[in-house]
Amino acid sequence: MSSDRGSRKRRSSSIVYHEPPESIEQLSDQSALPNLNAEWVNAKGTAHNEHPTGMGRRPRAVKNELVSRIGAWLIHPVLIFCLKIVFDIVPGISQETSWTLTNLTYMAASYLMFHWVRGIPFDFNAGAYDNLNMWEQIDNGDQYTPAKKYLMSVPIVLFLVSTHYTHYDLKMFILNLVATILITLPKLPTAHRLRVTFLSGPPDDRSRD
Repeated sequence: MSSDRGSRKRRSSSIVYHEPPESIEQLSDQSALPNLNAEWVNAKGTAHNEHPTGMGRRPRAVKNELVSRIGAWLIHPVLIFCLKIVFDIVPGISQETSWTLTNLTYMAASYLMFHWVRGIPFDFNAGAYDNLNMWEQIDNGDQYTPAKKYLMSVPIVLFLVSTHYTHYDLKMFILNLVATILITLPKLPTAHRLRVTFLSGPPDDRSRD
């Protein structure tokens, strides 16, 4: 018991650490109810997915699911478009600065939403996801799913567009590049459940008495 406490203490003092796996109780809580915090990214259709004869998925169900998913994914370009309009109407801001501010604002909001905040804003999951951020909750932590590929591509495409419309200005290029790297690295499989102490805080003690 003392050795376990010592290992937890050493782990807590580490600058970089991996989030430990969930306990049996937490896994049970996660499987008991749907995770509304992460499932909106895929936005599955409500129609039945299986054909009554068991021969596969209904075409209408597939269409409804596709439309719902496109609707959820469309939020990101719409948000970027709205940010661009807001910065464009501010007097004295050039197009180059407007694109850079749009890029930086989206990157900051995306990092805050997907990688900084942990847990879910609902109480009915009994704290089962308190140690996971939204990116780790999406698709049950699976990598390279359609949703994660899309969310990975959005900041990269925005960076390329911003670089083009800032006419490859060196200072703005560096700002946009750093922001893109900071938002892309946490999405890589090697960063899954990886924590930096001064960014995420020490790991929670999951020991059971």
